[in-house]
Amino acid sequence: MVSAAQVKELRERTGAGMMDCKRALEECGGDMEKAIEYLRKKGLATAAKKAGRVAKEGLVHAYIHGGGRIGVLIEVNCETDFVAKTEEFRQLVHDLAMQVAASRPEYISREDVPEEVINKEKEILTAQALAEGKPQNIVEKIVEGRLEKFFKEVCLLEQPFIKGMEKTVKDVITEAIARLGENIVVRRFARFEVGEGVQ
Repeated sequence: MVSAAQVKELRERTGAGMMDCKRALEECGGDMEKAIEYLRKKGLATAAKKAGRVAKEGLVHAYIHGGGRIGVLIEVNCETDFVAKTEEFRQLVHDLAMQVAASRPEYISREDVPEEVINKEKEILTAQALAEGKPQNIVEKIVEGRLEKFFKEVCLLEQPFIKGMEKTVKDVITEAIARLGENIVVRRFARFEVGEGVQ
């Protein structure tokens, strides 16, 4: 039998609805950790279904850091004006702007990285691996691994989230989609730093 206290605790820990929490605990025999995992999987499945929906509301947010040395402008879209005005959505957009300020992504996702940039990176990584004396037959594997690391550095969605490095930015957005019930898309961003690009 699942107690009201367990349901309350699960709700506080996940932000899921009361009935969903009760069902998750019942399905998992009252095991709190399993119930959390159950809700996450259910939420992620729901988020995947919402990914194709049009997101044309949202916010443009400005974030200034370091006493005016770094500035970020970011546009994040959702489906309705109602969600755009929620505290949770606003916090998410602010966190994403902080992420851009701190981690300097160049692209939103790996799909946005131009082919010529990927080819140039592969060329450099291949030359590095060969210079390290790696055998030709494993160079390709090494390059693939290092290319993954490159994507994690330059693509916003693949970066470790600054407020919890065990998750990626994409994970954080997906969880917000599951909680808010709308598709959420990072549309564009620009990062400015004093003196950057000055010769």
